Amino acid sequence: MATALALVGVLAACNQPSGPASGQGSGPSAGQAAPKVGVVTLQTQSQSLQEILPGRVQAQQIAQIRPQVSGIVQKQLFREGATVQAGQALYQLDATLLQAAVASAEAALAKAQANAQRLQLQAKRSAGLVAIDAISTQQHEDNQAAAAVAQAEVAAAQAQLHTARTQLRYARIESPIAGRVSLSSVTPGALVTANQATALTEVVQTDPMYVDFTQSTAQLLQLQRDWEAGRYEKVNNDTMPIAIDLEDGSRYPHAAKLQFSGLIANPSMGTVTLRAVVPNPQGQLLPGMFVQAHLPTGRAPKALLLPQQAVSRDLTGRASVLVVQEVDSAPVAVKRPVELTQAVGSHWLVESGLQAGEQVVVEGFQRIKPGDKVQPVVLDLSQPRSVEKVDPQAAAASLRASVGGAASTPTKPAKAQTAGPNAKD
Repeated sequence: MATALALVGVLAACNQPSGPASGQGSGPSAGQAAPKVGVVTLQTQSQSLQEILPGRVQAQQIAQIRPQVSGIVQKQLFREGATVQAGQALYQLDATLLQAAVASAEAALAKAQANAQRLQLQAKRSAGLVAIDAISTQQHEDNQAAAAVAQAEVAAAQAQLHTARTQLRYARIESPIAGRVSLSSVTPGALVTANQATALTEVVQTDPMYVDFTQSTAQLLQLQRDWEAGRYEKVNNDTMPIAIDLEDGSRYPHAAKLQFSGLIANPSMGTVTLRAVVPNPQGQLLPGMFVQAHLPTGRAPKALLLPQQAVSRDLTGRASVLVVQEVDSAPVAVKRPVELTQAVGSHWLVESGLQAGEQVVVEGFQRIKPGDKVQPVVLDLSQPRSVEKVDPQAAAASLRASVGGAASTPTKPAKAQTAGPNAKD
């Protein structure tokens, strides 16, 4: 009997609610300090804005080398992939027949010149004879006409000689521009024909290079509205440098300069094409390579930049942050929806929802929820900071205490109450 009475007393004591668990308020329990959270204070600043646009590298000049005369390739005078200069010989064709054509044209010219000289002397003599009526006027006129025809034949022979010499010069195929030469499609001994469809090789000018990138017409219209509304200040793209990112994500060391902006939109894509010129002294850029261009679009004189780690989104994609506000003379974390426009590095550009001077939570989300009292600690995100180690068990216990979890789990007392009557019986 004494043992049963003692057990009943112990069970009655277990059913008494403890002091800390009986609290019904949110946040830390009574006597527990509010959790510390890292915050940043928003300040307005002048921020240059830019768009990241996809682009493709284009060669400034590409020359497709084709023969202008027919013949057999005797020599290839370049190394594939090497840099060649304008006027440098690339191929040498067999010029035997072309040299013979030049010799024939020279002989024809000499014959025409000799004939013209003879007829000119005859015309000169006929002029003296017709003065003394030694020959008729008609014969004199025929001699003058023959001399003129001989001069025309000399001019025709000279043109034929020029053509033959030009074709002989074309037997030495030269590069019209300076650049890097591509693969050769023929080898010595191959027969090539004048103006054939297949190019012998290509010479590509690689310094400087073009970068063609596209911009959405919707983005362009929105940017024009922002300029007109005064939200952004327009920048001069002719003087602003354009940064280029390569395919592996690395930054190209040379800046590009905008040269041309398309005047006609692509009807199927809804885009306009822009072209920039970029130096390529090391030959790092290749024609056809994909890049990303950072195009300056404007300047926000009073921009609010929000760290990206401070933003959370719901299932619909709407963005919100936790702002520290004074409620009953105590700092409290309050949820605030925000409108964001574009990313600026590791920050978001705020369109609406926040004001300068407000404190936004960027660290310590796992210890609080909206409506909890907090201890704000101002952080300097520009300085490297050590990662805070959080005890997961302590964080879980704090979270259960804040939602009243400890007061709603009387498992053992309920079991003891059931055992009480049995022990009494």
